[in-house]
Amino acid sequence: MKKFLCMVIALFCLVSAGQTVRAAAREWELDKAHSNFYFRISHIYSKVDGKFNDFSGEIQFDPANLAESRFVFEIKTDSVNTDIAKRDKHLQSTDFFDTEHFPLMTFVSTKITDAGNNVYEVAGQFTVKGVAYDLTLPLTLAGIKDHPAVKGKEVIGFNGDLTIDRLAYHIGTGKFYQMGLVGKDVEILVTLEALSDKK
Repeated sequence: MKKFLCMVIALFCLVSAGQTVRAAAREWELDKAHSNFYFRISHIYSKVDGKFNDFSGEIQFDPANLAESRFVFEIKTDSVNTDIAKRDKHLQSTDFFDTEHFPLMTFVSTKITDAGNNVYEVAGQFTVKGVAYDLTLPLTLAGIKDHPAVKGKEVIGFNGDLTIDRLAYHIGTGKFYQMGLVGKDVEILVTLEALSDKK
């Protein structure tokens, strides 16, 4: 019996040690006033820019602990904003985002890889219109420093861009693309600032 108890205690110690090694990465609070998800798409010859006004995010990041680092974003599709109300209404319709039936787009990271030169490949699941897709978001770590305007806080910054084919995500049927009216390739810019208590 004594031998058995010793084995249980030893196993508990091993598990506890493992949990210590796999401690959670540092948490950062998204600064929504200085973050956004921008997009650009062609309209015949011109480029139309837009963004989303309503979103949230969870960031756990430590370059020394990527295994426990994590990015989670949630974007309300009806907050799409191109500065023209009529066009935004069309983007909210079933022709594009169908915001009534699919009010959210989400991204949940599953793995983060250091690609060098402060670039991190954030692989995850991008869910749009109820379907999850594999997507890798390249984010460049701009830096970490004392926040110049918020005492006792540090600020972290990331910037990333990629181009996706909106038709591959069923954002539109292709009708307007075939007409030569709206392009299918969407340039996306993700720019983030987040705060954490100074260590």
